[in-house]
Amino acid sequence: MTGTYEHSLDTAGRLIVPSKLRDKLGKVFYLSVGVKKNLTLYPMEAWDRLRARVSELSTTDAAKMDVFFASAQLCEVDKQWRFQVPSYLKDYAGIDRDVVITGNNDRAQIWNAESWREKTREQLNPENIASLLETLGI
Repeated sequence: MTGTYEHSLDTAGRLIVPSKLRDKLGKVFYLSVGVKKNLTLYPMEAWDRLRARVSELSTTDAAKMDVFFASAQLCEVDKQWRFQVPSYLKDYAGIDRDVVITGNNDRAQIWNAESWREKTREQLNPENIASLLETLGI
């Protein structure tokens, strides 16, 4: 998934899936905490790969994922492609109303709009992009 999409939660705490992400995300997906004080949307295929990798871990290592899985929410969109964002996940990501949804390879992320703007101010420059591409051997 790719792209950047600005949206707002409605008064009921629902968020609309950007039209350009709908085919990849699907109508049923998982929403969970992200690693950068954001949220992550996992299409079922990506979620199943994650779950399979965790099931291969030792019991001790798998236990480290307890809170991650406990925080995950199975989401199903309504007819307008909206889904509910639970308050505990909004709190985790510092989301109140305005968000930015970004494509991130095989998943999407939801950011507090100001946090996303700050991240792009810090990281979106030619030097960082060149370094990233060099790391990939491009």
